[in-house]
Amino acid sequence: MAAFAASAGAETGFENDFAVTPISLAGSYLAGRSADAARDLEAAANYFTAALGNDPENPILMERVLVLRIANGDIEPAAGYAERLIDIDTRNPLARLLRGVRAIKAGDLADAEAEMAETARAPLAVLTSGLLTAWAKQGEGDTDAAFALVDGLSGPSWYEIFKNYHTALIADVAGQKDVAVRAITDAFETDGSALRVVEAYGRILSSAGKRDQAIEALERFMQTQPGNPVIGFLLDELVAGKDPGPLVSSTVEGAAEVLYGLGAAIGTDEGTELPAAYLHLSLYLKPDSHLALTALADLLVSADRCEEAIRIYGRIPQESNLRRNADIQTGFCLDNLIRTDEAVAMLSKLIEKNPEGLDAIVALGNIFRGRERFAEAAETYSKGIATIDEPTAGDWRLFYFRGVAYERSDEWAKSEADLKKALDLNPGQPQVLNYLGYSWVDMGVNLEEGLDMIRSAVDQRPNDGYIVDSLGWAYFRLGRYEDAVAQLERAVELKPEDPVINDHLGDAYWKVGRKREATFQWNHARDLDPEPTDLEVIVRKLEKGLVTDGASDG
Repeated sequence: MAAFAASAGAETGFENDFAVTPISLAGSYLAGRSADAARDLEAAANYFTAALGNDPENPILMERVLVLRIANGDIEPAAGYAERLIDIDTRNPLARLLRGVRAIKAGDLADAEAEMAETARAPLAVLTSGLLTAWAKQGEGDTDAAFALVDGLSGPSWYEIFKNYHTALIADVAGQKDVAVRAITDAFETDGSALRVVEAYGRILSSAGKRDQAIEALERFMQTQPGNPVIGFLLDELVAGKDPGPLVSSTVEGAAEVLYGLGAAIGTDEGTELPAAYLHLSLYLKPDSHLALTALADLLVSADRCEEAIRIYGRIPQESNLRRNADIQTGFCLDNLIRTDEAVAMLSKLIEKNPEGLDAIVALGNIFRGRERFAEAAETYSKGIATIDEPTAGDWRLFYFRGVAYERSDEWAKSEADLKKALDLNPGQPQVLNYLGYSWVDMGVNLEEGLDMIRSAVDQRPNDGYIVDSLGWAYFRLGRYEDAVAQLERAVELKPEDPVINDHLGDAYWKVGRKREATFQWNHARDLDPEPTDLEVIVRKLEKGLVTDGASDG
């Protein structure tokens, strides 16, 4: 998706709303860049604000401060920057968006439309302003104008699902059930895995007297995403004969939905600031949106800002059907912050409260496995497996995870049985094929079958560096060193920062007589912070060369 991108300007004479240490322009700017690189948006906002105070006519600084303030949830204070920015750059999309959203919240729908009409014509800005204007028209009672606006939006292919989705929601609010059903069906057929589309599909079809069709669709969704709290709750309501009501019931909620949906979909390739800004604007309109809070917290996790994420997860109330998910994600955050004992305690309480809830069991098992507490991981996964009467295809992960934990605990017979069970449940699954095949080859048993398994995994995941490494190392174990070199060179291209893969390539180079290149790879592997036991082997090879075939650990 294209992001908001426009030049910006500033006006002199405004007050700084945030206290920062007054330092030089260069110092503030460099400190802001450093905070940006560290993904500390609050510190970056403060430093860039200080820099702007030293250079108040700088358009780049003004726009940077505006996006950072909104991305931190400082909506009202940011409004002053938007006012001054528009004086310099009248069509700045983010400044116009902020003013338009504030107008919608205040009920000034004509003002909101005027703001949206003045925005720049970048793809994301066009879709955002168009959908918000349509909701303003609906708020004024002009549903036909709202439909026409949405229908007239022209842009990239990803516009279509948003157009169909919001046409359906507008029609639902307006009581035009036939239009709502057609539009949400189009959206559902485009992407039947999109959470909000599936939820709206269930609600709209149920309201239109198509409850059985809605239930069938939700049940199919739950087969692919078992345990989903949002769809699971809705499905229970429909099965119980309850009326779940509309997804959106007002213009403000519709506008919040626009911002939430786009904020969750933008992606973070160009940073977290823009999606965070959209999600904060959504929460400005609808502070109790638990999905927007979850999306914002998840975004913070992706930016390694776990302390802030925990605070956002904490805002989701206990009675919310997303509270359990928030607790599980909080557990992962605590573990990420090296507060593993707290994470274990939190997840253990969730399991005690609901012993059949596989989500918390898998989360706890994965934390144990990530911390190399393999015996505890296997025991935890066993608790989950014990709750399953008849395993289905979706249960392969539990057996695979336990199989890995058993293998790392030197209980190969149990591991092999679990890995085979995972393949029985999900034949051809590349992770399982790779793990079982690699284990066999590494132990010198079932060599041809193991090699075939790894080849099949590579065919399915040709760009997975770890799986390609498995194939290369399998060739090495079989003495096919030229084939090993070809695969391991490819693996290093895919995962250049992995010490094990670089070490493997060094071994293969040595075996084909490329000893200078082997030494280079081992030096590189040594510098990539390998595990202590691997480091000892690498250092020994740098001193003496590859003495035995088993000098590297697969």
